[in-house]
Amino acid sequence: MVGHFCINCGTALVTRVIEGREVEACPRDNFVLWRDPKVSTAVVVESDGGIVLGRRAIEPGYGLWCLPGGFVNDDEDPVDAAARECLEEIGVPVHVTDLLGVFHIPKSGAPSMVVIAYRAGLVDGGRPVAGAEMLEVGVFPHDAFPPLAFPSHQAVLAEYFKSQARAAEGAPRRDGEAAPRGMRPSREQALLRPRRRR
Repeated sequence: MVGHFCINCGTALVTRVIEGREVEACPRDNFVLWRDPKVSTAVVVESDGGIVLGRRAIEPGYGLWCLPGGFVNDDEDPVDAAARECLEEIGVPVHVTDLLGVFHIPKSGAPSMVVIAYRAGLVDGGRPVAGAEMLEVGVFPHDAFPPLAFPSHQAVLAEYFKSQARAAEGAPRRDGEAAPRGMRPSREQALLRPRRRR
């Protein structure tokens, strides 16, 4: 384990219990080394009926596919970070349209992560190209994704598909199409059904 030192006086930190958890703290002053998570983004970019993915040119996950995204800088709004990371990784500006969710990614040998996931579209019909951190980019239909580098990206895509299904349930249905279970049929559907006679 790497030793840590007080930023105020340089004394080696010791383990103390504060607020019910073990932390490293200075025995001489009030400095506490709080282990805060890193904040990152992941973006589901829609294009041509599919999702834009990049094949990583860096570790971790070299050669595997992933959503565009990355760490949020200290002075940066997470939405701006999402758009910046897309420009850097898939070479095209995007318009962020929705928040998909916030995910906690626990880590054992590094700070945990909080991933803020967004949905976005390409600006002005731009065509994705691989940035410096990608070997290539591609647009994949919803039923033909390659293996992804990170379980967190799988969780983001699962939430994206759930949001798509919820939106479809709320969309108007074609005449005669059954309402999803647990929902009443629309007035138009009810009028089309034969009435039972008593």
